[in-house]
Amino acid sequence: MLKSRKHKEAKSKIDRTALYPVETAIDLVKEIKYANFDETVEIVVRLGVDPRKADQMVRGAVVLPKGLGKQVRVLVFAKGEKAQEASEAGADFVGGDDLVEKIKEGWYDFDAAIATPDMMGVVGKIGKLLGPRGLMPNPKVGTVTFEVGKAVREAKSGKVEYRAEKTGIVHAPVGKVSFPGDHLKENILALLEALVKAKPSTSKGTYMKKIFLCSTMGPGIPVDVLALQTLVK
Repeated sequence: MLKSRKHKEAKSKIDRTALYPVETAIDLVKEIKYANFDETVEIVVRLGVDPRKADQMVRGAVVLPKGLGKQVRVLVFAKGEKAQEASEAGADFVGGDDLVEKIKEGWYDFDAAIATPDMMGVVGKIGKLLGPRGLMPNPKVGTVTFEVGKAVREAKSGKVEYRAEKTGIVHAPVGKVSFPGDHLKENILALLEALVKAKPSTSKGTYMKKIFLCSTMGPGIPVDVLALQTLVK
């Protein structure tokens, strides 16, 4: 009940008929936070696409310039020189069949998974376990690659994967409530720039329809899409 009351109080400070400039929306997210931990700030973008059509899927990844404000545990499926490269780049776990067996037993103490192309036959054995958790390596987002050192460093520095859901909505973290406002803004613009570049050629009409900003526990704050788009490169 206490959480519900606090959520209602936070929601009452938002004018649902208004469209806030991104700077004001960021300030509001910080003002109305009520959790006793450093909440993640998330952006929600409704796109004018139909992801059920193969040529309108929006998916990719972007390295946020100011990071995510958290330690990312990276697992790499690799062998030989590539395994050594991954370790030297800072990977937390490196291996092959040994890691597959651990995951089969229910171990998921990692935030991101990377694999070299020659290891995908091994990784495929646990695709049904990794896929639903958003952990399956995928070449479309740069997590199936022989450049494992680069991939590990990007994951550690704040690489965010995004994917449009069936309704055309993209959810993505852009930092922590404790971040300076200009850092959150920079991360938001980087993500939106990536979404613009990922726009399918078959998408007609308005591409970015609605944008909301919220914290982990907080309500969504409507952002002025047109004003925000003028800031995107």
